[in-house]
Amino acid sequence: MKILAIFFALLFVSAPGSVYDFKLKTIEGKDFSLAKYKGKKILIVNTASKCGFTPQYKELEQLAETYKDKLVIVGFPANNFGGQEPGSDAEIKTFCSDLYKVTFPMSTKVSVKGDDIAPLFKYLTSAENPDFTGEIKWNFEKFLLDENGKLIHRFRSKVTPMDPAITSNL
Repeated sequence: MKILAIFFALLFVSAPGSVYDFKLKTIEGKDFSLAKYKGKKILIVNTASKCGFTPQYKELEQLAETYKDKLVIVGFPANNFGGQEPGSDAEIKTFCSDLYKVTFPMSTKVSVKGDDIAPLFKYLTSAENPDFTGEIKWNFEKFLLDENGKLIHRFRSKVTPMDPAITSNL
């Protein structure tokens, strides 16, 4: 009984309370936390270099620059859909930098669905929000968090970064 109580206590303590609790890695392999962006809105995007939606990188960079005082965009490369992100972190970084002049933060490549889903995306896809919950359907889905790290909107891939559906919430 005592062991079971300890197990549940540890489970409760380690369960994330917000996006700020997740330990993440940059595309350069350094530790980071979304907590460094408290006070700003955060747009989390699962990205891919060989997708029909890849040109959204240009608008993501435009959005990041236009709203830099109150928004940070964080890209999370993922290879879950059609093998459209096959590259290494270094290759992805070079691609984003050279072709789209990406300056917003990028994470190391992660899985955004399936048995190996990254804990942050498991949290985001199950978190209660006004739009919809459930599995990510394709690359370039977007999760908008408020200044306190609370999920306030989720957008499917076809909603472009500069769409009023997104910008009206900034």
